[in-house]
Amino acid sequence: MRLTKIGSFYQLSFMPHFFPVNCYIVEEETSLTLVDAALPYSAKGIMKIMKKLEKPIKHIVLTHAHEDHIGAVDVLKGFLPDVPVYISERDARLLGGDVSIDREEAQKPVKGGVPKKMKTRPDILLKEGDRIGSLEAIYSPGHTPGSMSFIDSRNRGLIAGDAFQTRGGMAVSGTVKPFFPFPALATWDKQTAIDSAKNLYSFQPSILAVGHGEMLEQPMKVIEQAIMDAEKKMK
Repeated sequence: MRLTKIGSFYQLSFMPHFFPVNCYIVEEETSLTLVDAALPYSAKGIMKIMKKLEKPIKHIVLTHAHEDHIGAVDVLKGFLPDVPVYISERDARLLGGDVSIDREEAQKPVKGGVPKKMKTRPDILLKEGDRIGSLEAIYSPGHTPGSMSFIDSRNRGLIAGDAFQTRGGMAVSGTVKPFFPFPALATWDKQTAIDSAKNLYSFQPSILAVGHGEMLEQPMKVIEQAIMDAEKKMK
């Protein structure tokens, strides 16, 4: 596990040199919020950082329902049974194995690893604008139908899940990067992902934290270029 800190975000990166899978601990004044839960074995590293920071994890927040973002949730709930788990109302269906598509959504199949054996059920179903400590929820579908991102009201740091990747090159979800194509291959709908990327850009993030790859400071220019590249490839 590699630990990186920028602002209020601690990035915990598992397999960072091969297939980086990230989760984040957001530090509040008296508590911590965990965003995503990486892989099943990641629980040990997450608990180690919690003890190092000497603050309790108060929330477990999930950007979306793919297995590499929810992997350690069941184990963590064993350690932290009273800590609520948050996910969007839409992606809660994926956690339950429902991969159906609504009539108003892009008629594409859900891709990527949807959990089949997760025991934990979400405690709180998130909607646009909901607050979790200093984080505000932003609906950002595309990678999955119910993906969400979270912006820190204190410094405009953005945790975007797989709405973007930085591993293999900066890209909007759905844009294939040959050196790390996996987020693109697991993307539900490319056009929806582009629309969400534009919305996230409008928040003018100061930090970009993603599920796969390193964090970026002052990311506006690279986000803009990634959106342009994605739109060009869609034509």
